[in-house]
Amino acid sequence: MKDMLNLKIKAIAANIRHTREGLNYTQEYLAAKLGISQNAYSKIELGYTKITVERLFQISAILEIEVAELIDTEKIAAA
Repeated sequence: MKDMLNLKIKAIAANIRHTREGLNYTQEYLAAKLGISQNAYSKIELGYTKITVERLFQISAILEIEVAELIDTEKIAAA
């Protein structure tokens, strides 16, 4: 069960990264918008940091995408 959860967290992190890259936003840009360091933001995209629901909503707003799309763990498997 824990392995499945970790895979889902990594898939969500990958969805965030792919969406950011598709918009040609840098990690520095998102980090600045979130008020965190680029290093802290990088850890979110790598799945090292578990993000809160509030942070997930902040990221989705910046990326102009629905939270549901970011947490769609099937999306990355199809890519």
